[in-house]
Amino acid sequence: MKIAVIGAGKWGQALFHAYSQKNEVVISSRRKRKLKNFIALEEALKSEYLIIAIATQHVREFLQEHFTFSNQKILVASKGIELKSGKFLNEVYEEFVSKENLAYLSGPSFAAEVIKSLPTALVVSSQNNDLAQQFVDAMPSFIRGYVDSDVIGAEVAGAYKNVIAIAAGVCDGLELGNNARAALISRGLVEMTRFGLFFGAKKDTFLSLGGAGDLFLTASSPLSRNYRVGFALAKGKGVQEILDELGEVAEGVPTTKALMKIAKENDIYLPIAKEVEALLNGKEPKQSLMDLLER
Repeated sequence: MKIAVIGAGKWGQALFHAYSQKNEVVISSRRKRKLKNFIALEEALKSEYLIIAIATQHVREFLQEHFTFSNQKILVASKGIELKSGKFLNEVYEEFVSKENLAYLSGPSFAAEVIKSLPTALVVSSQNNDLAQQFVDAMPSFIRGYVDSDVIGAEVAGAYKNVIAIAAGVCDGLELGNNARAALISRGLVEMTRFGLFFGAKKDTFLSLGGAGDLFLTASSPLSRNYRVGFALAKGKGVQEILDELGEVAEGVPTTKALMKIAKENDIYLPIAKEVEALLNGKEPKQSLMDLLER
């Protein structure tokens, strides 16, 4: 396959490395980067196959200003919920691209390990099974790919796990122990499943690689940006200070706000997300975690 990766951050570079093993791949972004096979964005977007790894909150702007649909097949590699509209990422893309041309990547995967070619398993979800299979077949030997059709389940799990990861980071930052973190992550899985089922997701999705697998990874390692946000909150740092030091996008921050907006509109019970929102708004971390544990 001839593929263009759009988005040259760490995840975009990791996917460029992975898909380059068996395919002819270029990479591009809005800002010029000194990277192998980097080409102009205008040229990259003419490719038949695109892997888009752009931060969720910038996707709509990118599609409006730079993208023209001409039957490109797209693998969406970012996760989250659009804060302004409260729309899932698939809903945003479907405003610009045919459903049949869209697939979504999920599963436990840190960019730092993918770029080292370490063993990884991922899921490609799409309403077009053939398209999902094409993106799976193009994966390198160190990635085991699976095909699934539950797009909304993959979207919810991929977004929600970042919120739970912030809470888990706080838990570890407060040195509350492995028992507390395990309880938090387990209840987080229940919470994100409840949220997903409300929107028609399949329960099994939340027990899969893209659900529990990605959640367990993201909520238990300092390689996770969102975990690091929570850990720093526990040490008394402010949100903006943390994000400035991070120098990268932590999708869990805007996703938390988007989740609570949706929860309030639909009367969905999300106790962990509610406490994470309170933390981001300045609530004392230890009090927040104790309020959760004492429920």
